[in-house]
Amino acid sequence: MRVLLSGGGTGGHVYPALAIAHALQASGPSNGADARAARDRPAHSVLYVGSRSGVERELALRAGLPFVGVDTGQFRGRTLWGMASSAWRVQRGIRQARAILAAFQPDLVFLTGGYVTVPVAIAAWLAGVPQLIYLPDLTPGLAVRLLSHLAQHVAVTLESAARHFPGKAVVTGYPVRAELLAAASDPAGARRRLGLNGHRPVLLVMGGSHGARSINRAICAALPALLERAQVIHITGRLDWPWVQRERERLPSSLQREYHPHPYLHEALADALAAADLVVNRAGASVLGELPAVGAPAVLIPYPHAGGHQRANARFLAERGAARLIEDHRVHEELAPTLLALLADEAARQRMREAARSLARAEATQRIVRLMEAMVEQRG
Repeated sequence: MRVLLSGGGTGGHVYPALAIAHALQASGPSNGADARAARDRPAHSVLYVGSRSGVERELALRAGLPFVGVDTGQFRGRTLWGMASSAWRVQRGIRQARAILAAFQPDLVFLTGGYVTVPVAIAAWLAGVPQLIYLPDLTPGLAVRLLSHLAQHVAVTLESAARHFPGKAVVTGYPVRAELLAAASDPAGARRRLGLNGHRPVLLVMGGSHGARSINRAICAALPALLERAQVIHITGRLDWPWVQRERERLPSSLQREYHPHPYLHEALADALAAADLVVNRAGASVLGELPAVGAPAVLIPYPHAGGHQRANARFLAERGAARLIEDHRVHEELAPTLLALLADEAARQRMREAARSLARAEATQRIVRLMEAMVEQRG
């Protein structure tokens, strides 16, 4: 089976596609043939198509996947001139995607959201190639809403998301990367690989794939107090990295040893999530799959300009006891006290950890792969 994958804009749209790609590459068909025959078949072929300048390019290439870039355009929040320019880029992206499809000849196109999927989906529809969309969030964005009309099925993380796609939704769960599942099975090993103290709590602070200025500022302002209670892994994003480095240099040497800032983590991110006793993050799509997979208690600060889907993700986890929700405009007043209280309360963190783990769906990746194979087999 030849599968073309596309999705981008944020890590939450890219990581599910990477999980599926690696599952496809690691095994042959899983449609009921005996194990020996399945092992003798060649692995599925995959190609990742994304934006030339998006986060998906680096993530796909670092994951060892073949990658091809196409043009795309964003429409939300654009001026009339900006929308016209985006429409022109999408039209050009459709032509590029049609050429890619003609060369690769996929049996199926798998889309995970983001504006880059628009030209890819339209090109696949024009070529008559079956499409499977995966919605990682609880609520669909504009691109997924529109493109769902071109797809045969829409895989969703949770039952509550299925209502957006009557007759097309299939509940699968969130496909988690194999390396994250491996790290989650050995948190002590993850700490050793990161050079962390095995006896002090670990606070992991992230702001999504691009970083988050409000979170970074609130954390840096509270560093002395936080570092008295925990080791801090702080993923700052590249834009804020220079001044966060200067903040670290102002700390006493005893506290500098407990503070581990990084502009971004790639392969080590799985270990950081597995090692964490508490996570601070935006509430992009990945929180619905990755936090339950590692059983991480979280404090979530939805990005206020994300169209509402981050707030829905955060509210879902908070209502089930797996997370605390803080609005972005309250982060400077509420984040530090909330973190200090949770770091001091192991019982509260344990309740959140158990609530998170209860939401994990370990078979999500294989459910999606089996759905893909069924779609291709049905096509004949």
